[in-house]
Amino acid sequence: MNELNANTFKEIIVKENKGVLTLRFNRPQKKNAMNLALVNEVIDVFDAITQLPDIRVVVIEGCDGHFCSGGDISDMHLSSLAPEQRERTIWQFNRRFGEMITKVDNATAVVIAVLEGAVLGGGFGVACVADLTLANQSAYFALPETSLGLIPAQIAPFVAKRIGLHQAKRLALTGEQLSFSQAQALGLVHYTFEEAHREREKTALIEKVKHCAPSANALTKQLLRDIEHQPLTALLDHAATLFVQSLTSKEGTEGTRAFVEKRTPYWCK
Repeated sequence: MNELNANTFKEIIVKENKGVLTLRFNRPQKKNAMNLALVNEVIDVFDAITQLPDIRVVVIEGCDGHFCSGGDISDMHLSSLAPEQRERTIWQFNRRFGEMITKVDNATAVVIAVLEGAVLGGGFGVACVADLTLANQSAYFALPETSLGLIPAQIAPFVAKRIGLHQAKRLALTGEQLSFSQAQALGLVHYTFEEAHREREKTALIEKVKHCAPSANALTKQLLRDIEHQPLTALLDHAATLFVQSLTSKEGTEGTRAFVEKRTPYWCK
């Protein structure tokens, strides 16, 4: 990896193989709760991959049986600081998390979250911005912030966009914990795995993504994001322009020819 030195990270583990970057939260002593250092490292990764077009898939997972238990509350007490400095530091930490989750949401690569154990608070938010989720039955989900006297400040818009405003209200205003099956019913879980078959199922999902052309996937993600920001007529005009671009691109030419010639396009190999 050219612009990304995996050896510089302390709170995450980063590996790349054949266009797939795996990012693993590595704070097992805290069930992978996110501190500022971890947030900054994730931002660095997503900034770097904008310059690495060969990265087609980013897999986000946790270590030791948990995805992520949210923000590290111990990082927020900072009692040694003066009140004004303390408030500014907490604001910056919270807002920095919002920047991180936005970068994950806007990534051109396809983002897969592998969910198990705790998927709480900020971890729930990351799961909501992943394009695809793969989970096992150990996974449990919640927005516990209000039970701590806090609010789900940065993740609330992403959760509401993912599961709908009223479901987001229900979870945020009660702190209710969802089981794996309840999360699946809400559409938070796309694919499932048993622990013994984790790598097999993950590889199978990655191969599904790789069957699709990388630039076409990136443009499709952009188009779907624009649904919220453009009137329908303008969006469909823009979509037609993108379609022309995709059809006449290297990928579009190859894909349509491969279909007619009954062969596999180059990006699947």
